[in-house]
Amino acid sequence: MTRTADLRQHTDTRERILDAAESLFVDHGFEATSMRMITGRAGVNLASINYHFGSKDALIQNVFRRRLTWLNQERLHALDRFEAEAKGAPLKPHQIVEAFFGVSLCMAADTERGGHTFMRLLGRTYTEPTAFVRQFLAEEYAVVVPRFKQALLRSLPDVPPDEILWRFHFMLGAMSYAIAGTDALQLMAEYELEETDPEALSRRLMPFLLGGLRAPLAGHAGKAKEKGSRRAV
Repeated sequence: MTRTADLRQHTDTRERILDAAESLFVDHGFEATSMRMITGRAGVNLASINYHFGSKDALIQNVFRRRLTWLNQERLHALDRFEAEAKGAPLKPHQIVEAFFGVSLCMAADTERGGHTFMRLLGRTYTEPTAFVRQFLAEEYAVVVPRFKQALLRSLPDVPPDEILWRFHFMLGAMSYAIAGTDALQLMAEYELEETDPEALSRRLMPFLLGGLRAPLAGHAGKAKEKGSRRAV
């Protein structure tokens, strides 16, 4: 076997293991997915996993890092483009939503190269975090989150910082739940919903996220109405 062929086989084996682990983690979670399940799905032996990754924790990290590094880089590139175009002015809320969530939804629409599976895994991780994975994701997001937080604070100066964090939290939850599937939605529908166009999710979800980000502060609308009534009197 030539060195090139050997390297290709090495890469193929590693990718098969990552693909198998990613899919099984989506279906069963991290704890319930055994190494035997991963070796069976990937068609390799345990020695191969130990050789390429060393441990299950390292395998989990590599499953995330394989796509999350690219995803976060694309988010920052999108934010950089918008900020360059703004020439120092605060961004519009829809630009920030597009930079962070739009890139995520583009990946979720990729059903051929694993993007959809990974975004489902990421969504499941947001709702079922383990201490180990939570710490790892915090490190991966260490650069991304502060940049977007600062952009949001500048874009919505009248919204308290704590409120912005809550809204971002709700937006993450909405995206994660939407990407996870439409099982709950099918229960409420009176007819079979079409799911053949993954990009349709973006067209439905993006306006919803933007509406939540721009929503009036709790109690603000009521107070404004009360003031208006007093003026009328």
